[in-house]
Amino acid sequence: MAPLDDIRARPTRPDGEGSVQVQLDPSVKIEGAQVFAVYGKGGIGKSTTSSNLSVAFSKLGKRVLQIGCDPKHDSTFTLTKMLMPTVIDVLESVDFHPEELRVEDFVYEGYNGVMCVEAGGPPAGTGCGGYVVGQTVKLLKEHHLLEETDIVIFDVLGDVVCGGFAAPLQHADRALIVTANDFDSIYAMNRIVAAIKAKSKNYDVRLGGVIANRSADTDQIDKYNKVVGLKTMAHLPDLDAIRRSRLMKATVFEMDPTPEIVAVQEEYLRLAATLYAGTEPLTADPMKDRDIFELLGFD
Repeated sequence: MAPLDDIRARPTRPDGEGSVQVQLDPSVKIEGAQVFAVYGKGGIGKSTTSSNLSVAFSKLGKRVLQIGCDPKHDSTFTLTKMLMPTVIDVLESVDFHPEELRVEDFVYEGYNGVMCVEAGGPPAGTGCGGYVVGQTVKLLKEHHLLEETDIVIFDVLGDVVCGGFAAPLQHADRALIVTANDFDSIYAMNRIVAAIKAKSKNYDVRLGGVIANRSADTDQIDKYNKVVGLKTMAHLPDLDAIRRSRLMKATVFEMDPTPEIVAVQEEYLRLAATLYAGTEPLTADPMKDRDIFELLGFD
């Protein structure tokens, strides 16, 4: 049986207005752990942000699992110092018989004990990213890995908000949006806000807040947040040392403790502590495209 047969439509329960996404098996849920889904424009630094946030949680004594949801499968690169095989890779190697897999086939331990999984994705044009996320969570549950986890972080592909790559929102408690202080990043954030609003009609996911990344200032982000009802939870500056950390296959917690790096580490630790303590859900109303241009695109 083809693996995509595991996906079944749920026409009696529309998945947000106008959505044509299929519904994954409702019995496959993550229970017990706090779950965060990290979204943002492609190339904005979601994987760097996710990995450093995972380490920050682990530094607070939490058991952390990071799930990369990009076919590029480099979300956990700085944690494991390698490109891990993806869940799709290992499933294909056993002809999609998951019972033949061992935990060590698809879960690797990264820096400071962070457990790492790369969901991967189907070959281009051949399948749905939602299936990949569903199969990954199903495997983790079957091997009882989620029972020993305090924090799960989904690092999600780019600014794609199609049904498949919105699938982590079905599992998440809070969605976090990484953005820079520029028009294109905020435009992508607005689309993600719209997707999360649609998802929240059927799932428990709510917006947690914004992570300003690679930005000296936050004036444009602040302007957008004020209009739609968001707030910035953390501000990470545009530092060459952070870019170098990824080239060195390292998190910022492994870099030389210069004053600027220590400040970044402290910001991640503060963010992790805030998120773990619990945040009030944000109700944001996305803007129309024309309104964003009028707000940010012209002087």
